[in-house]
Amino acid sequence: MNAGVPQDRSERAYDVVLFGATGFVGALTAEYLAEHAPAGCRWALAGRDLAKLERLRERLAAIDPGCATLPLLRADAQDAAAVRELAASTRVLATTVGPYIWYGAGLVAACAEAGTDYVDLTGEPEFVDRMYVEHDARARETGARLVHACGFDSIPADLGAYFTVRRLPEGVPLKVDGFMRSNAFFSGGTLASALTALGRGPQTLAAGHARRLHEPRLLGRRARGPLGVPRFSRETGTWALPLPSLDPRIVTRSAAALERYGPDFRYRHYASVKHLPVAVGGTAAVGATAALAQVPPARRWLTNRWEPGRGPDAERRARSWFTVRFVGEGGGRRVFTEVSGGDPGYGETAKMLAESALCLAHDALPESAGQVTTAVAMGDALTQRLQKAGITFRVADAR
Repeated sequence: MNAGVPQDRSERAYDVVLFGATGFVGALTAEYLAEHAPAGCRWALAGRDLAKLERLRERLAAIDPGCATLPLLRADAQDAAAVRELAASTRVLATTVGPYIWYGAGLVAACAEAGTDYVDLTGEPEFVDRMYVEHDARARETGARLVHACGFDSIPADLGAYFTVRRLPEGVPLKVDGFMRSNAFFSGGTLASALTALGRGPQTLAAGHARRLHEPRLLGRRARGPLGVPRFSRETGTWALPLPSLDPRIVTRSAAALERYGPDFRYRHYASVKHLPVAVGGTAAVGATAALAQVPPARRWLTNRWEPGRGPDAERRARSWFTVRFVGEGGGRRVFTEVSGGDPGYGETAKMLAESALCLAHDALPESAGQVTTAVAMGDALTQRLQKAGITFRVADAR
């Protein structure tokens, strides 16, 4: 492959390959694709266990008989040759296999080299920063779009902030706060990824420092994501607890890349809790979990309480919901917006990942390459897809 020349992907065998299809979220994503992939979309299932893939394909054929002949691709995330072959076979590679710090790097490297668009569900800041340092430059050369955090981490925050900014004046300093509420449960895979990230504080700091050394400085503009402090939010009528997640980092990277966010942009991200005792208890629980995650035996014990591959059943998911309310200010104008949907961790995350992959494969999009966010790579097109799929983006009334 010649450096600096984007790779021609028009003749590849597949439009979308779903890797990790037999996991909990992977299977939900496969079911969504079986129901919603457009006619003519060439997609395939990939994973390391062919027997499990065959059983999944049988289930999908009950949704759409055409899935009975769905291609099955065997590959292990740690088999470099198999991963390179997988990346070279498709225009877009979507992966649900985490923790990504352990199982994701080879896929990103292969996609960057092959000029293949890549989407995942990571919420791990260390992984995202390491992949930027190691593969952003090569992806820019080959034309690959490496889009991390295409699930509940961090599409509602990223596209919600984007939706809000577009309703504020241009060319002025802007401030946006996001307030997240949900009643959802989590799966074993999510718990494993969260505990891994919590237990790697020094590595996460080092990866962030390395990224800052490699990342070009923003000239003439600012994009900030300060943590904020716990407070009572009059805008939402709830207690607002700062969330030190990947979300604000993704939002500020969108702001740095897009001039529409203005010359000085600030974003803060909060958990929104109605009752003070719940807020205090939740803060204490998160702190205790973070402390236990620093001790390997305790981290393994916590992980084993809910093994990867398990998650809430369909009835519990049907009762789950999320909402992220945004307050945006700038140029003398104040707007309230909201992104909301059903089960955020599984049903809606599968929907978001699948629609992200389909968007990259089939939609006319702004030109971009390298490690980019959902707002930068897909923006309006993905927002419209998600709205059609049942996720609400709306201008809300002030409380």
